[in-house]
This record gives sequence, structure tokens and C-alpha cells, in this order.
Amino acid sequence: MDKRIKLTLPLVVIAIIIAIGVMMGHKDEPYQRNSGLVFGTSYNITYQCAEDHKADIEKALAEVDASLSPFNDTSIITHVNRNEDVVLDKLFLDVFRLAQKINADTEGAFDITVAPLVNAWGFGFKNGVNPDAKAIDSLRQVVGFQKIRLENNKILKLDPRVMLDCSAIAKGYGVDVVANLLRGFGIKNFMVEIGGEVVTSGVNPDRLPWRIGVTKPTDDSLSVNNELQTVINVTDKAMATSGNYRNFYYKGGKKYAHTIDPKTGYPVQHSILSATVITDDCATADAYATSFMVLGMEGAKKVLDRHPEMMAYFIYSDDSGQNQVWFSPSLKDKIAQ
Repeated sequence: MDKRIKLTLPLVVIAIIIAIGVMMGHKDEPYQRNSGLVFGTSYNITYQCAEDHKADIEKALAEVDASLSPFNDTSIITHVNRNEDVVLDKLFLDVFRLAQKINADTEGAFDITVAPLVNAWGFGFKNGVNPDAKAIDSLRQVVGFQKIRLENNKILKLDPRVMLDCSAIAKGYGVDVVANLLRGFGIKNFMVEIGGEVVTSGVNPDRLPWRIGVTKPTDDSLSVNNELQTVINVTDKAMATSGNYRNFYYKGGKKYAHTIDPKTGYPVQHSILSATVITDDCATADAYATSFMVLGMEGAKKVLDRHPEMMAYFIYSDDSGQNQVWFSPSLKDKIAQ
């Protein structure tokens, strides 16, 4: 046997033994489970690690809240909405630039300047009442990404009445922040969920792919109905769902849903009841799920045609009022039930 091979073999064997030991060590590590409240909703995080990182997770979430929550009186976005001088942090800039990109891609269906209209309809961070047509026309004059720009790390407005609301993207972004935090700790197996928006990695405690449920879209403003429409195998992906079946109210016998079309100023009336998007990061999934609720089925499909990396699962109402399902062909093998 060649002398070099004789010298190399023991090193290879040692390397294999170390690798197996590391793998077995990770396999034996417990799964931590952290939960709590944030962004006006709940979070549930499961991850395989010997150490509990709840304090680190809550610190990261607090930083997102301090940057992007319009309900936080001292947040950066609140200062922007009040036209006060404020230094924009990386979190705000990340979300703003992504929102701007998706706004262009969806031809304005996704628009974080829709805040005045969302507030007017009673779904935002200010109390509103059922607005009349005159009020809506007036508010539409201060809605639109073309009315703001980012310059020297400051938001400049063409009209001081312009206000931002990142609620349709910030929750997903918060999920991404926590997922990246866990990756930074070297954690491979985890599931981060905030208010139904999810990022998964690796395997669950049963050493199987993570399985995430899609709730049936039945009127449920109290969030007590958890009946599932389907279950999807989601591994190393992000998933977000938008629907009008939980955030709505009735007035004068008419139902008003929380998704507002930035172009018309009115709550959307499309046939889609629930839009679930699966892609690489949760902020993107979150924003497109909202966009698809605004665009409707045909408009959503056109966007999906341009984005083969993105998968969607739609629950919609057909002409007879019955619930039907449409999903991306690439999603077929991931549907568990």
C-alpha cells in the first residue's frame, strides 16, 4: 500500500468519526418552543438547540416593532407619518425598498401608502368610519408610491398627508428576522410562525418535513375557527396567507373586508377568499399574498407567470357561491392532504 495512503486513511477515519459524532450530537439536541405576543398577534417558534434563545428572539422582534409598527407611538414609521425628522434604520429601509419593488411588479396593487384609506375604513392604526364617495376621492389624492421617495435615507413626501402602513409586509419581515437570527446561531431545524406567516428549515421534532395548515376561509372575526382546508409540506421555504375572512365588519347589512384596493379606495370584492403564497422569504410571500387579494384571480395568475419561483394556493368562491381551490402546478407534490 502506498505510504501516503497509509498516512491519509487514519485522518479520513477520524474525520468520519467526528462528523458522525457531530450529526448524532445535533440529532440528540432538544427542540425549544417559544411563544408569546407581538405585532398584535401571537408567535410560535420551534427550533432544535441545546440553548433557549427566547430573550434574543424577543429582542429582535422588539426592534422590528420599534421600526415598523404604526401602533407604536415612538416607532420610526410613526415619526415618518407625523412628518418628524427621524433616522431610518436598516429594518425600515429593507422593507421600504422591497415594498417599492413589489408595488412596481404588481402595478400598484401592493402599496404601503394606502394607510389613509385603510384608516378611513376602520382597519388601520387610526379609528375610521364608513367613508362616503367624496371622502374616498379626497383620500385617493394622497395615496400612491409616486407621492414619496427615498433620498439621503429620508422619506420625502409630495404631500404631508401621505402616511405609510407596512402591516401587509412587516409581519412576514419579522418572521424573516427571527429565521435569520436562528441561522446565525447555527440552528438548522426550525419553524418560525407569527400570526400565520411561516418560515421553516430542516425537519420537525419527528425528523419529518414541516407541515403547515391552510385554514378554511369561513367568517371568523374572533379567530376561533381552526378547521383546515389543506396541509402543505413546507421545508426551507416561507409561507404567508392573506384573507378577508377574519378582519371584517358588517354595517347596514353589508360586509366590509380589510383589504383595500389602493386604486379604487374601496374594499376588494374579488372572488378570492384566501391567498397563500410560498416563496423563499416571508416578507415577499406576505406582500404578494395581499397583492393577490387585490388583483383577483386573473391578475394574480399573470404575476405568478412571471415568477416561477413562487407558488400559490387560492381558495375562491365560484359563480354559484361554492368554495373552490386553485393552486400552482408546482405545488401539487407538496400538498399533504
